[in-house]
Amino acid sequence: MALTGILLAAGRGKRFDPSGVQNKLLQLVDGEPVVARSARNMLASLPRVLAVVRPGDDRVAALLGRLGCEVRVSENADLGMGESLATAIEYTRGAEGWLIALGDMPWVQPATMRSLAAAINKGANIAAPVYKGRRGNPVAFSGYHLPLLLALDGDQGARAIVNSHPVREVVVDDEGVVRDIDTPADLTE
Repeated sequence: MALTGILLAAGRGKRFDPSGVQNKLLQLVDGEPVVARSARNMLASLPRVLAVVRPGDDRVAALLGRLGCEVRVSENADLGMGESLATAIEYTRGAEGWLIALGDMPWVQPATMRSLAAAINKGANIAAPVYKGRRGNPVAFSGYHLPLLLALDGDQGARAIVNSHPVREVVVDDEGVVRDIDTPADLTE
């Protein structure tokens, strides 16, 4: 089964720039916008990627569309990640499963995403990467969890589902699964 990729790119990045002037997803990492690199890695791994953006974030939406992502606006993105994720799941509800990634994690390797998809294809209902003992992102879900994913809201994303159900841990040699961009210093570390 081919999983559908969901790239969550609807946050405001308030820790990166409390004033809201600089969009962290458009900052450059290795010469490319953060969100573009995140999307390219996902597009190299999965046949379909849906990116979720917040209202008015036309630059990110256009960039992701040019790269080949389907783009949906989460009208209630400010309510939290759970709201954006539920928007994506509703739009792709016919999918056999999902690989859910974050737009501010540009270093996740395509091979890691393929390994997570393979774990779902081998019967896991949830698969998460583990790097040096630390569980990270992205996380893959089989269609079994559709009702719970559709019910998400608020700012917790799918964490409650992951914490209350069996998870197939996939050990990876990919520091990118535990690296995100929260502050300007994270762009160069």
